[in-house]
Amino acid sequence: MENIEENQWRAQTYALLATLLATPPQQDLLDNISSLQVTEPESPLGQGWLALIEAAKQFTAEQIADEYQVLFIGLAQGEVIPYGSYYQSGFLNEKPLARLRVDLGKLGLERQQDKAEPEDHIAGECDVMRLILTANGTPIIDDKSFFNSHLRPWAAKFFNDLAKAKSAGFYAGVAILGQQFIEAELQRLEV
Repeated sequence: MENIEENQWRAQTYALLATLLATPPQQDLLDNISSLQVTEPESPLGQGWLALIEAAKQFTAEQIADEYQVLFIGLAQGEVIPYGSYYQSGFLNEKPLARLRVDLGKLGLERQQDKAEPEDHIAGECDVMRLILTANGTPIIDDKSFFNSHLRPWAAKFFNDLAKAKSAGFYAGVAILGQQFIEAELQRLEV
């Protein structure tokens, strides 16, 4: 049986990544991140948390909103394209999105009508992992299956690209946490 405390921590990390990647954070969230204490700062994941904490201290919500616009939206498109279909096929709205929609249907999840983003946005997939990890009972698709099918093929590459993006300041910190967290997830799921 999996460690309940570990799953809660994983769910919270997925929730934070989803929140930071869905929209620019407000100042109160940045203040909360800035006040976090890292229990294992020398570990790779601890280094990821320290990078995010430092980034939250360095940038204002207004600066981050501008950075978010350049990175993910842009005039025609952002510097980094945060969609699984794009990373897996080179195009938006392709087979990876169709496969994701099938699995979301199995989980009883459907696209919200007020959302313009396709479901394979990195924030959406992180949020589904949070939902799976916090579900009561046993979900039809477990976290390992969902991760292997939908995040494993592209999330590490996305976070690597985000870390290297010219316009990334605050989001370079998010990327470092994302890189280390995805690596920890890969290691955990191999066990």
